[in-house]
Amino acid sequence: MLCVAVVVQWMLPERLTIHPHWLLPVLELALMAALVVANPHRRIERSSALLRMLGLLLAAVISLANGWSAVSLVRDLVHGSPEVGAVTLLLTGGGIWLTNIIAFSLWYWEWDRGGPSARAEGTHQFPDLLFPQMQQQGIAPADWEPAYPDYLYVAFTNATAFSPTDTMPLSRWAKVLMTLQSVVSLLTLALIVARAVNVLQ
Repeated sequence: MLCVAVVVQWMLPERLTIHPHWLLPVLELALMAALVVANPHRRIERSSALLRMLGLLLAAVISLANGWSAVSLVRDLVHGSPEVGAVTLLLTGGGIWLTNIIAFSLWYWEWDRGGPSARAEGTHQFPDLLFPQMQQQGIAPADWEPAYPDYLYVAFTNATAFSPTDTMPLSRWAKVLMTLQSVVSLLTLALIVARAVNVLQ
């Protein structure tokens, strides 16, 4: 999924990216390479402070790049962007929206109950995100723990519904993250669809 985000950011028009155009995608690839080198077997280690810092930094860089692109696109649409076709506009907006999902899935994965390592060790008593499997007995194994695809699903449903669906935010940071993700998705989709409809007409 991270490679998808990098490719999407690389393919965005240069006017919507932080200059130089290649800087943040290359930084994201370097951070991903550092994560692989630091943890080649992808195990959750007890001493994972470095891995956690790299993971949070990667999420921050992807979010920064995507946030810049979203703000630039909204600015162009509001103040009169260069004439582009409806298909190009929809593809650009769709890329920003998809990257928004990937970025926030990383934030949820890295912050829920202190991150993957803390979740594995059970060091946090209270969850930040309440999954259905944690609320009702008999629908999942007793030792069920959310994995990355669960957080990706949370990010996807929050980006499409603009609100939580089956997984509820409990902590303040989780509510703030979900609010930010919904705002970015709503602005991106609403303005782009409206502009694309005008172009088609």
